[in-house]
Amino acid sequence: MTFARTDALDDAETIARMPSWVTSARAETLEDVAFLSGAALGHLHLVLRHEDVPQTLLRARLALRTAEACVTHQGRQERASELRDAVAFLQPGDSPGPAGEVCLSWQCAVERPVSTKALHRALPNVEVEQIATWLDVGQGAPVPRAAAVFQAVIEDRPRDAATALILADAALAQGLGWSYVLPLLALGLSRADLRKSGADLQLACHRAIAAAATEATREATDLARRVARLKEVAPKLRAKGSDEALVLFLSRDVVAPASLISLRSDRAARRFCDRLVELGAVRELTGRDTFRLYGV
Repeated sequence: MTFARTDALDDAETIARMPSWVTSARAETLEDVAFLSGAALGHLHLVLRHEDVPQTLLRARLALRTAEACVTHQGRQERASELRDAVAFLQPGDSPGPAGEVCLSWQCAVERPVSTKALHRALPNVEVEQIATWLDVGQGAPVPRAAAVFQAVIEDRPRDAATALILADAALAQGLGWSYVLPLLALGLSRADLRKSGADLQLACHRAIAAAATEATREATDLARRVARLKEVAPKLRAKGSDEALVLFLSRDVVAPASLISLRSDRAARRFCDRLVELGAVRELTGRDTFRLYGV
């Protein structure tokens, strides 16, 4: 695979920001809030179709942030950096711990097109038939549909908000005709919102969507710019296997040097990652001298 020089850096600047009337409006009624969330989702839909937006990487990045939000809702202290470590250095047979399991569930939920089988892979402790039953609860417009699924799941599993949020976002994706789950609801719902039901829950979901769609748009724009930079410096990389290594950075939230097997040695992989940092193409995300992780 060859990364040719493009004008993507300039193209990334053309990704439209969320209109200010969506982000600054103060709506109180369900009708007004629903209008704003619909406008935000419509804008996000157009952003996601932009060719410079790295779809897989965006889902992975939002999955980490959503996992952090879910862990916080559980009253746990793990932050994004700790969740990254728990998953990135997981060895076969190791237990990721409760927080790590939440992170793995979100990662799995966004990796494959939406289906009950794919969701069962993300939620192995839930039967496929039960997942299908919950998803069938949601009817009508996308956000009310997602709220209905969330309420159905949380009524059956009151201590499992993460599962409820994964399936609610899956219902939202289905309602919008998206092929993949894009984590949104957990980014905007507060811990108090998770205890709401009926119209109050719908109102909270609309507000959460409006806020999360704005965040996702901002993240998509930032990642498009960073990926453009990565592609721009690609011709300067002379290491054998560098093209294969770069592909990983385009699809993963974090990359450990040890996973860059195309570079043939750990030393070569570390030097390659450090070179990318020098060129401003990736960031070292841990601040550590050892067991380092890199990402766009």
